[in-house]
Amino acid sequence: MKENTPSSFIHHAISEDLGDNTNRLITRFPPEPAGYLHIGHAKAICINFGLAEHYGGLCNLRFDETDPTKKDMEYYVESIKDTIRWLGFQWNELCYASNYFEQFYEYAVLLIKKGVAYVCDLSAEETRQYRGTLNEPGKNSPYRNRNIDENLDLFEKMKAGEFPDGARTLRAKIDMASPNINMRDPIIYRIIHAPHYNTGDKWCVYPTYDYAHPLEDAIEGVTHSLCGVEFEDHRPLYDWFVNQIGFDPAPRQIEFAELHLSNTVLGKRHIRKLIEDGIADGWDDPRLMTLPGLRRRGYTPTAIRDFIERIGLSKAQSTVDIGFLEHCLREDISLSSKVVMAVLDPIKLIITNYPESQTEMVEMPNNPKNLDLGTRQMPFSREVYIERSDFEEIAPPKYHRLYPGNEVRLAGAYFVTCTDFVKDESGRIVEVHATYDPATKSGSGFSERKVKGTIHWVSCAQAVKIRCNLYDYLFFDDDTQESGFRFNENSLVVAENAVAEPSIINAGQEDRFQFMRNAYFCLDSKTSSPNNPVFNRIVEIKSSYKPT
Repeated sequence: MKENTPSSFIHHAISEDLGDNTNRLITRFPPEPAGYLHIGHAKAICINFGLAEHYGGLCNLRFDETDPTKKDMEYYVESIKDTIRWLGFQWNELCYASNYFEQFYEYAVLLIKKGVAYVCDLSAEETRQYRGTLNEPGKNSPYRNRNIDENLDLFEKMKAGEFPDGARTLRAKIDMASPNINMRDPIIYRIIHAPHYNTGDKWCVYPTYDYAHPLEDAIEGVTHSLCGVEFEDHRPLYDWFVNQIGFDPAPRQIEFAELHLSNTVLGKRHIRKLIEDGIADGWDDPRLMTLPGLRRRGYTPTAIRDFIERIGLSKAQSTVDIGFLEHCLREDISLSSKVVMAVLDPIKLIITNYPESQTEMVEMPNNPKNLDLGTRQMPFSREVYIERSDFEEIAPPKYHRLYPGNEVRLAGAYFVTCTDFVKDESGRIVEVHATYDPATKSGSGFSERKVKGTIHWVSCAQAVKIRCNLYDYLFFDDDTQESGFRFNENSLVVAENAVAEPSIINAGQEDRFQFMRNAYFCLDSKTSSPNNPVFNRIVEIKSSYKPT
């Protein structure tokens, strides 16, 4: 075990249960393989894999695919495995619930023989009616007192496929008057005549999640089953199944608070609706908090793991400001990202006294805050692109960029003074004219006068055309509960005519850039190509968020 063990209720429980043998810790991450993982799953991944890593224990990856009707499971399984590796974790064993179907069936037979399980003929609607409510106890099924032999015979016939879907279920016999609805004779097996992606047509009866999950943990020797607080009410049922089968030692279920973030939704149902309504372009839309979406957006595994560690472990539910996640990301990429020149809304600046045929190279640091990243040469010429917002015909107060008669520095190059501008027939400014002072080249030691403004630029002749997806939050932070959403119509703005310095053509899929004075960007892994580079805005350079 590592020194300086962090303190939390889960750490205390592990120490209490395992004493000096905390390296015996075995956890598991059991995703449902019917959808992509999101930032909430990242918390569960980091807790289960991270604790095993911390104590020198083991963590299994297990797919709880007990429902054969869910589609595309093979695809999701591979995506989940890839995502976990991307986060920097490796599982001990790769397990599948379907690998235990034979054992589950044998355990169900054992429960019938013990007199604590029975075959029920109630329909799904009748079962709901008999179950009762939070304020009223349930009623016993009229089939609850079937004798053991009849139950064994009917359960075998269910397995043999002699009954249609929904005709019968196998239920645990616990307590229909329990205040915990999960304990009111829950269903253990249901009839589903559908092939399973891992077992084919072998089975037509399938276990429920509440039945399979604790038994999987026990079979694999999991010591601590760590899950979200939404499973707290299921814990008595978890323990009931494990104890009835007779596992010793038994796994211990411990719940922790789910992760809720401002300005977003994580529920699979809500994400699917965003996709179906054409708001999101898929499960990996960079505005979503799915892990494939965050990866495409440019988030790093280090930043996500750091964020999860810093929000800590608790049982109390709360909503974390998404700004804190962005803060962790900036901390991770600010010193490793190459700072480049890119102009998102270009307007031409013509330096009228600069030689028309001349191109010179100016030296730029790759990251002014991390000189270890070295320098690069950038072409400078008579015509350059600047941001349209860096010029005003009539400057507002405290505007320190270009306007008629004002002087600014072109970053890494020269001082220029605006002398004129040109409008098209609609009155839109299409060119800005300026003169430069050859004595003011950056690095020359010139100090006769100062300027208040520095703007970035890209040489027109060597500019690389790019497209930039300017992502923002999907929802406003005052209305992101499940009761309704207030959509941010500007959650995606596309800069179709952006240009960048030529060094950008060497960008790789894992590279992250700071576009000077703008934001952090990365190549879009889905739509970008060598001939049509597309960049996604990862996060703004600065934020008003102040972490506590």
